[in-house]
Amino acid sequence: MKKSILLLVFIFSLTLSAQQKTRFDKIDSLLVYLNQNNKFMGQVCIRESGNVVFEKAYGFANVENSLKANKNTRYKIGSITKTFTAVMIMQLIEEKKLKLDTKLSKFYPQIPNAAKITIHDLLHHRTGILDFINGDSTVNVYQKVSKDEMMAKIAGYKPVFEPNSKFEYSNSNYYILGRILEDVSKKDYATNLNERIINKLQLKNTSIAANVDPTKNESYSYNYTNKKWTINKEWDMSQAFGAGNISSTAADLTFFLDAIFNGKLLKKTSVDEMTKLEQSYGKGLVTFPFGERKFYGHTGGIEGFRAVVGYYPPEKTGVSLIVNGDNYNRNDIMIGILSIYYKMPYQFPNLTTFEVSKDKLDSYQGVYASTELPIKITIKIEKGELTAQATGQSSFALNPISETEFVFDPAGVKLTFDAKNMILKQGGGQYIFTKE
Repeated sequence: MKKSILLLVFIFSLTLSAQQKTRFDKIDSLLVYLNQNNKFMGQVCIRESGNVVFEKAYGFANVENSLKANKNTRYKIGSITKTFTAVMIMQLIEEKKLKLDTKLSKFYPQIPNAAKITIHDLLHHRTGILDFINGDSTVNVYQKVSKDEMMAKIAGYKPVFEPNSKFEYSNSNYYILGRILEDVSKKDYATNLNERIINKLQLKNTSIAANVDPTKNESYSYNYTNKKWTINKEWDMSQAFGAGNISSTAADLTFFLDAIFNGKLLKKTSVDEMTKLEQSYGKGLVTFPFGERKFYGHTGGIEGFRAVVGYYPPEKTGVSLIVNGDNYNRNDIMIGILSIYYKMPYQFPNLTTFEVSKDKLDSYQGVYASTELPIKITIKIEKGELTAQATGQSSFALNPISETEFVFDPAGVKLTFDAKNMILKQGGGQYIFTKE
């Protein structure tokens, strides 16, 4: 969840009284509303103190055959796989078969800077090794590649920066960790996953991902184009490996996170190590702020799947959202779920949109400042959409409801433009911003 939950520094939080059933009914209503408007298909689970309190699937696992998804439907979870990989590496460390300061050169000396790179650096994305998914234009994710071929490709990359000098996300790091897991344990990744996590927790719907088989209650992923759900081409999962090769369910993911933080897979000292953040990334874990709460977990994206799982230790609360029908921002859906769950003010998004000309959108681009608030807001076009970004925050897409009015419903934000000014309305307040 890279976008900040707060979005703007002045978003307020109010407590609303509501019965728990009504709260979950409202979450369900939101997801039904999004699904019925072709904005979302997928699965959600909320778990409290180890017990599932809300769980439901929406839409289809296989649109072409009208096969509806259910709570046991499996979805590819992409980079959430990294948390599984990190847990198994930490288990090897507990077994004294590996150390955080073990050098990569012990296993793969052919990789540049291997003598400087440690297990710690790999776990924290601090290696300087190029990301083979996002940094190598020659990679064909639909082509089967052997492990030796992939390692040779990674070994051929020039270092991006000096090891342990900074954080930069790279799928290559966790591909390598998957190989190290196999080398140390003398067992393949799938066997390790089964023995170290799946069997221990009795996860019924988690496994290594392969080509989707709808007869096994596995889901395809879709994008909404030309007013219909269009299936995404499947990757060859040989390339994802320890960086993104697992299928699971929202319920299994919340159980997995609960197990990590409650001593079912690792010692507390190991969990403490995993939650030590260095430039926002721990050992296979990131944090998602929601108000004063800080959830630990991970996000994932592969093909058209978008997934997230988070766990808030003080309340022993876990939540997971997996999207297989990608036509709405996953983070915005999670904002809605958590806002309703924590009884915060939230209004359903206005899914009515207005067509604004590109010239008009261009005229709104710029940096806006206000004498009333200590922030600036940058307005620009990204992928054909007008976006807003407040000082210190990530950008978010704006939905046009007229030629001059744009909204971001999850935060109750409305922006109105004229020749030089922009009026921001939120939470009962109105603020004038002027283009610099």
